[in-house]
Amino acid sequence: MATRERQHVAAEREVSLDIQGMTCASCVNRVERKLGKIDGVTASVNLPLHSAHVRVPAGVSDKDLLDTVAAAGYSATVARPEGRDPEDHMAHGGTAAQLRPRLITAAALTAPVLLVSMVQAFQFPHWGWAVAALALPVVVWAAWPFHRAAAVNARHLASTMDTLVSLGVSAAYLFSLGQLIADPALTADPGMAEGGNLYFEVAAVVTTFLLLGRFLEARAKTSAADALTSLLSLGAKDAVVLRDGREERIPADELIPGDVFVVRPGEKVATDGIVVDGESAIDAALITGESLPVEVHPGDPVTGATVNSSGRLLVRATRVGSETTLAQMGRLVSAAQSGKAPIARLADRISSVFVPVVLGIAVVTFLLWLVLTGDLQSAFVSAVAVLVIACPCALGLATPVGLLTGTGRGAQLGILIKGPQVLEDTRTVDTILLDKTGTVTTGKLSVARTAPLPRTGAPGSPDALLRLAGSVENAGEHPIALAIAAAAEAGPGLVPVTGFVSSPGGGVRGTVDGHRVIAGRPGWLEENGIPVDGAALALLEAEQVSGATAVLVAVDGTAAGVISLQDSIKEGSAAAVARLAALGLRPVLLTGDNAVVAATVAQEVGIRPEDVLADVRPEGKVEAVRRFQAQGATVAMAGDGVNDAAALAQADLGIAMGSGTDAAMAAADLTVMGSSLGQVATAIELSRRTLRTIKVNLFWAFFYNAVGIPVAAFGLLNPMIAGAAMAASSVLVVANSLRLRSFAR
Repeated sequence: MATRERQHVAAEREVSLDIQGMTCASCVNRVERKLGKIDGVTASVNLPLHSAHVRVPAGVSDKDLLDTVAAAGYSATVARPEGRDPEDHMAHGGTAAQLRPRLITAAALTAPVLLVSMVQAFQFPHWGWAVAALALPVVVWAAWPFHRAAAVNARHLASTMDTLVSLGVSAAYLFSLGQLIADPALTADPGMAEGGNLYFEVAAVVTTFLLLGRFLEARAKTSAADALTSLLSLGAKDAVVLRDGREERIPADELIPGDVFVVRPGEKVATDGIVVDGESAIDAALITGESLPVEVHPGDPVTGATVNSSGRLLVRATRVGSETTLAQMGRLVSAAQSGKAPIARLADRISSVFVPVVLGIAVVTFLLWLVLTGDLQSAFVSAVAVLVIACPCALGLATPVGLLTGTGRGAQLGILIKGPQVLEDTRTVDTILLDKTGTVTTGKLSVARTAPLPRTGAPGSPDALLRLAGSVENAGEHPIALAIAAAAEAGPGLVPVTGFVSSPGGGVRGTVDGHRVIAGRPGWLEENGIPVDGAALALLEAEQVSGATAVLVAVDGTAAGVISLQDSIKEGSAAAVARLAALGLRPVLLTGDNAVVAATVAQEVGIRPEDVLADVRPEGKVEAVRRFQAQGATVAMAGDGVNDAAALAQADLGIAMGSGTDAAMAAADLTVMGSSLGQVATAIELSRRTLRTIKVNLFWAFFYNAVGIPVAAFGLLNPMIAGAAMAASSVLVVANSLRLRSFAR
């Protein structure tokens, strides 16, 4: 059974669709509902991006998805994985460029219609016919996007915001034209009171305001997507590769792993790789959000799209195309923008029944006014005002535009939010566990002292001990292992190791020059059958008391000495801890190092002694998270290593430092591409600000409809004002979201 389930999961795939014709939250809800009726399919539809992210089981083809969308009344295509024009689907009902000619025409014709209809001084004999002629192109051609969408939905027995607009505009024009045809002399004399029974200006002005609203939305939403667009365009377009000793310029997307390419000063690094020759400073601000350049030397990794500031570098490509850090960032941001926050589900549920309810309210309003007052004019105007004011468009835009802007701004700051649920999680988190190495400290340990024990058969000199320990540690990946190996390579040198074994949080062992070498904690030595006597423990404790990280080394079954290393606090860690506390979080230092080292670091960054957990192994980190959760805390965990991945997954909110490993980033909910702890605080602040913006958007969208519909139904709202207010509500929601673009500037 388990095997079959794994095969079923493996057979699932993800498909992105571009959907044309959606205009409001009702459209989103209907497309999701239709796709969800296919067995095993789940879909998340994004209104601003006009896209759908669909999880599809085996046996369901792309054609099945496209046919289902078509059955809902829309057209769709399978999105290309790259090369997508960011403006292709940004504006519902068309891009700003497509809407501009309709808006200009509508505005030019509406101005005289409004003046003649409302200002007696501009009226002339039979002015009603002239106004009808001027308003006709506005109502028919300029308003065509509304009519077309309403007709498409009507064929599928459905209704959307366009249904309300089309009915309202058409009713105002046709009612007025009917009045004029029934009495051609209605406006024969300027200033006749009967001319007030014509509503051509209502139809024209409402159309113009709605087109203006959509045009401004289209412009604003394109701006909201600019951050992701600019992120995806950061990569170098070409690369200079070394082929048979010659330099050859090729498109960057033709690079393959193993290619060696040249990066001159001022040029972008073409793809992720390892420096094989040269030294320079790399400006990674576009990727990590950190302003200071990073020095790189042979053996150091570099990231595609970063800028070489000074020296000439030769880089061996390690990851290309869709595997690069930049491509992964783009996928994470796009996935977050395509998701749906829990807070948006209320808007979806309401929008699914909103338009039919509004149509019913409009009919009831018309009938009640007609029955209670006998005034056909008032009944008609009130019903049209209800139709026009009740646009659910702002509801559909409230969440996705906020997400679009917030996640885009995060990408500019080197902060990747994995999905909308993360926003909710950051609001409730009250405790944050900080892994010491690589998160609070630089993680770049250096060997401070090598102290051999005077033992028979043990290495007699510090260099001999360092050579053996460095050789076995050279096969490891932990920062301690890398530091010891680097010190040995720079000093006595390295020799090959065989039979290498690594235990996360314990240590390493292997055979070097015929010697069985074991390095790590006292417990790791004892697990391997090596007794740790009082002399070895005393030397270890003496090093630890000084605040150093000490590693025991055993050779051929005997504890042979201690290597001590020192780490340094990252610049800004103390300020970051203070910011986290100001956000209402309880900072807890979590480390596999000894209590003395942990206490020293905690004191320097401002973490209370009772909030320090030392000597914690990887499984202990998971247990620590669970212990806090069992006490009722909502826990965030920040870390960067392989040994943090399980704890990041267990935490209510996992935060990976981008300077760490792919395993940590995959397990986390938030990824900080830089190495500064301050970015963790910034990530939480941005997530909370984005959530707050979405809530404000939803409040105004609900408040607007809750107040506007009753006011219109009671006859207190002119349809022209209703049209302007409806357009303004959508623009207000988008403009409020765009404020996130200035976050942390």
